[in-house]
Amino acid sequence: NLDIPVVQHLPGVGQNLRDHPQVMVTVRTKAEQPRDWRMPRLNTALTYTASGSHLRNDMILIPCSNAMTDGVNDDSPPIGFWIVPSIYLAAGAGTLRLTSTDPHVQPALDYNYLVEPFDLVRLREGVRMTIDLLNHAAFAEIIEARVAPADADLTTDAALDQWMLRTVTTSHHSSGTCKMGPAADNMAVVDQFGNVHGIDNLRVVDASIMPDCIRANTNVTSMVIGERVADFIQQGL
Repeated sequence: NLDIPVVQHLPGVGQNLRDHPQVMVTVRTKAEQPRDWRMPRLNTALTYTASGSHLRNDMILIPCSNAMTDGVNDDSPPIGFWIVPSIYLAAGAGTLRLTSTDPHVQPALDYNYLVEPFDLVRLREGVRMTIDLLNHAAFAEIIEARVAPADADLTTDAALDQWMLRTVTTSHHSSGTCKMGPAADNMAVVDQFGNVHGIDNLRVVDASIMPDCIRANTNVTSMVIGERVADFIQQGL
């Protein structure tokens, strides 16, 4: 619809947008507790398998020491910490679409977060697990109050689902929109060497060629993809 000439019809381009959907359970710490942005933001995390899931370690809880008042603005003062439940293997996938022929114009990203019931159920369990953890006596001397979700958001599953749908956000692990696969797969964009199907001398070498979002941060895997494809190029593959 942008009148861009089609060199090779690859319907998988821009499809299969994957990520780790997450929400932030935020608490305000007591005044005597340090709220120093120089503290380590993340020291440890907990992976686990959601109830009834056939996917091992498909969830993660990430404690972060830099919770802000509005959750997004780095200029706002720190109020305490977050524990961030995140889906490590989401069932849902989204799309990336061009909005202009100008490469400097932001494309349209539709992640389709939590459209799959399986994702909604798992993240809901993760939030309630986090709330139970924060209610433990070990946190009593640290936490002043829970900021989000509010008590009203926890009264029913439907209320919690609405809060999650309002606040779900990216883990900045976008991947999958030029997925690797055989030419027989209509949605595959590149082969095992990163070569774009049907186009000579063109490769894609980044997180977009992952068929799914890995159960980890994507940066190291992206580096390995680059080094591996560099080897392929040297080998003439």
